[in-house]
Amino acid sequence: MEHNSKKPVVVLTGPTSVGKTKASIGLARAIGGEIISADSMQVYKHMDIGSAKIRPEEMNGIPHYLVDVLEPWEEFHVVRFQQMAKSAMEKIYANQHIPIIVGGTGFYIQALLYDIDFTENDGDDGYRQALEEEAREHGAQALHDRLRRVDPAAADQIHANNVKRVIRALEFYHQTGEQISRHNEKERQKESPYEFVYFVLNDDRKRLYDRIDRRVDQMLAEGLVDEVKALQDMGCTRDMVSMQGLGYKEILAYLCGELSLEEAVYLLKRDTRHFAKRQITWFKREREVIWISKGDYEYDEDRILEDMLSYIREKHL
Repeated sequence: MEHNSKKPVVVLTGPTSVGKTKASIGLARAIGGEIISADSMQVYKHMDIGSAKIRPEEMNGIPHYLVDVLEPWEEFHVVRFQQMAKSAMEKIYANQHIPIIVGGTGFYIQALLYDIDFTENDGDDGYRQALEEEAREHGAQALHDRLRRVDPAAADQIHANNVKRVIRALEFYHQTGEQISRHNEKERQKESPYEFVYFVLNDDRKRLYDRIDRRVDQMLAEGLVDEVKALQDMGCTRDMVSMQGLGYKEILAYLCGELSLEEAVYLLKRDTRHFAKRQITWFKREREVIWISKGDYEYDEDRILEDMLSYIREKHL
């Protein structure tokens, strides 16, 4: 049968704080899986508390890839994720195991699952520098407005503060004359080279938001402020991709005297809730996903795992 010619992949994703980490360990033990993190923050060393990074003792002996491997000043973006994740998958297949992609960065998961091509045209450094200068002089919003004029769909998908992605979209249009949103849509229509099962773990919104608030409180109790201060002392600044992550940029603003701690915590909780909402919206747009709503299982983790395993068996993974 055709599906046997494709290599198997399991995806376990969902909004922040929903409980992916714990569920992924049970799943990996049950199917002989090894875990690849699809998280834009857990890849960084020295960023443990704010990223809610899995601790070694929680891994239960399951190999984890793309956790704790880059320094905070190193670049991490979708193309690098693709390269590192594919390399990890080759090792996992060589071990006769199944890769389980776990994390909440939907764009990364989509890029890996459908092998989306982000081939950079080396092109015009001058144009990129001009855009960077425009962002510095006139602010991120001005650049985002420029993107909206040429590619409204991309402007809807990319947050104004994500200057790197805004510039990438403008560059792509400048170099090719094609909207990056149209390019990505065509890439998304590609058939996946993998035989996959794609789970989205979800929860009632109020419960999820309560979990987010409690998690932020726990991070502060565990020493989030000291963690960000240590990163600051290492020379980490807000223009680094890593320091723009939730939890890091807010506490950095507090340490720089721009916010009180109370204001920083309020913003962190609010923005994390907004982030969870955007994640759910993203996953609703994805194809061939299986929604696992925890309330439907009365929060019984064994029942959730058994149901996931039955879906995996149906696919003959």
